[in-house]
Amino acid sequence: MPTTKIDFLELIKNRKWRVLKRSLRNLDAIEVANLIESVSKNDKIVFFRLLSRAQTKKVFKLLPHSEQEEVIEGLAENFQKLTRLLNDIEPDDRTAFFEELPGDIAQRLIQRLSPEEQKITIQLLSYPKDSIGRLMTPEFVAIKADMTVAQAFDHIRKFGQDSETLNVIYIIDEDWKLIDDISIKELILAAPDQLVEELIDYKFTSLNAMDDQETAIIVFKNYDRVALPVLSKEGVLLGIVTFDDIMDVVDEESTEDFHKFGSVQNAITNPLKERIFNLYKNRIVWLVLLVFMNVFSGAALATYEDVIQSMVSLVFFLPLLIDSGGNAGSQSATLMIRYLALGEIQISDWYKLIGREVLVSFLLGVTMAASIAAVASFRAPEIILVVAIAMVLNVMLGSLIGMLLPFIFTKLKIDPATASAPLVTSLSDICGVLIYFSIAAKYLGF
Repeated sequence: MPTTKIDFLELIKNRKWRVLKRSLRNLDAIEVANLIESVSKNDKIVFFRLLSRAQTKKVFKLLPHSEQEEVIEGLAENFQKLTRLLNDIEPDDRTAFFEELPGDIAQRLIQRLSPEEQKITIQLLSYPKDSIGRLMTPEFVAIKADMTVAQAFDHIRKFGQDSETLNVIYIIDEDWKLIDDISIKELILAAPDQLVEELIDYKFTSLNAMDDQETAIIVFKNYDRVALPVLSKEGVLLGIVTFDDIMDVVDEESTEDFHKFGSVQNAITNPLKERIFNLYKNRIVWLVLLVFMNVFSGAALATYEDVIQSMVSLVFFLPLLIDSGGNAGSQSATLMIRYLALGEIQISDWYKLIGREVLVSFLLGVTMAASIAAVASFRAPEIILVVAIAMVLNVMLGSLIGMLLPFIFTKLKIDPATASAPLVTSLSDICGVLIYFSIAAKYLGF
């Protein structure tokens, strides 16, 4: 049996299809996905065509979106294989794939679906982007409260084959409104003739289909569930969201925030496969904007040209001071963005945090001022007081800028991650220059 990528490629080269097919079926889905990601586009399609139907569904889900597109494109001429794949994919995974495609391509692929799967897909795609409705799957098992446990298991055996999870069973009324949910463990341990309604307490946690996906992240974190029901505003059970779907969202949100915090416009999955122009385009806009912002720092320096000429040693400490303010601001912004994303603080808490941030940043500033004063005592003892006071004020102001920007962006309905490190640093630099030379000018009598 082949054990390496080279062994598998050798089988393709020698056209040993039966051996290759048998070898692929001895691998688990993760191993196959890793193999497919590591080979050329043509070889990907060869591997994919030789997978069993069950493997095809599992492996496709594990591939990044760019790899999924290559597979779909490569299978375009194999009508039967492509149609079967599109119909087999879990509805929530299929929706996630379609929403990243151009509209015309998504429409063409939707036409390949069976009438039932078309209806499900169109319904899920009708929910707003990044809503919980886009994330849910309608494949779950629901039972009635007046069933016995034995009847409930008969129902589960009949309809549970395609359910995304059987860990939790949902109890509904005649109008499909959710009454409660129950773990499969509780049903197993109950007597067969016991009524389901005797096992429930009519208390449950649910999600709204129209809420943002970040809400689901917070609810899963707080309640530690493997799956949660998704309801309409009338309380009708529409679908469920599972923990693995939420982990995908967490990964996407973290990647997106990371890129934004680095002033990169759009997330890039793999820089080795991305076009050079796209890499350039993703980074240039913010860099140009920040260049113009930093012009203000230059203008501030020009304003204090006389002060600099009278005390050249001031220039030595300038990078230390403005970098310290920027670093403190970036640190503060990172913490606030993280707390907001996890729901540990709300936008209304901003005023409660100001006092704490002022005190913390003052202590940080004093500590750093002591360090820079020690340097100044050797390099320029005549301006120890200037650099020490400037350090305290720069660190405090930078920290407050970093703390408040995420709240301001959230209030303006902008992703708080946009209050990125370069933006905070640029603002802190401008303010730092003004503070430092204003203090120096006053101290030197200008």
